[in-house]
Amino acid sequence: MARARYEHVSHPEARLSDGSIARIAPSSFTSGFELDVAGTPQSHVDLDDPTHLHFEYIGRMAAVIDQLRLPGQPLTAVHLGGGALTIPRYIAHTRPGSRQQVIELEQALVDLVRTNLPLPRGAQIRVRIGDARAGLARLPDSLSGNVDLLVSDVYAGAQTPAHLTTVEFYREAAHLLAADGVLLVNVADGAGLAFARGQVATVREVLPEIALLAEVQTLKGRRFGNLVLAASAAPLPTAWLPRLMAAGPHPAKVAIGAELDEFVRGAVPATDATATPSPKPAASLFEL
Repeated sequence: MARARYEHVSHPEARLSDGSIARIAPSSFTSGFELDVAGTPQSHVDLDDPTHLHFEYIGRMAAVIDQLRLPGQPLTAVHLGGGALTIPRYIAHTRPGSRQQVIELEQALVDLVRTNLPLPRGAQIRVRIGDARAGLARLPDSLSGNVDLLVSDVYAGAQTPAHLTTVEFYREAAHLLAADGVLLVNVADGAGLAFARGQVATVREVLPEIALLAEVQTLKGRRFGNLVLAASAAPLPTAWLPRLMAAGPHPAKVAIGAELDEFVRGAVPATDATATPSPKPAASLFEL
């Protein structure tokens, strides 16, 4: 998953607006393909099996999505950050008829993905180009209050931009959600989890019902990794917990209630005036 992987092999690529290079290459670890941006793995896609979710945090997101509505029931979903459209593909496959909107900043990235990892025929996935936050205001009015699922998974390189981590941003995003709609946020953090704790505090200012899913050592703050934050204005059914734990990937951990209160104790919500980007992982994290 490092830059060295591409040194002697030519793969489809595109130059993004910030000068970084996006590449698509066969996975070195499993079937399917990976999208890499500036040396950071962004997405994995298996065209033959959209339910094959190689990245652990994506698997945790899918475990939550599987609990929404009735099994197989179409969803109305909005995705902030496109990548290789892994989750939209998963929803289109497992919930045919779902209506999905994706906001992605980079037209060149969308073109690269569509050309080399084409979407399945009949998938109702509309991709809009632009900044994720600004794009919220340009979505159809009919979506306001009617979105079952909103996924925020936006990275510039290896960091989430600061303006997509604030109370104000989450208020704008939550305006789209149905009364029992669910927000999923990919939060990357390392030792101490200061950023993740701040994000839980921030989201809880807007959506009070929260669960945090992660690999055990990541949730303990012992190594850099991805945590999935699930939030809603309505109670998250406790019946989710055994299924989420069983779904893995393992070893899995779901923090709610008093455990989450302790996790977030002392954390200060981020605002537009105070926010910073998510922490940048060490380059060695992605080396083979």
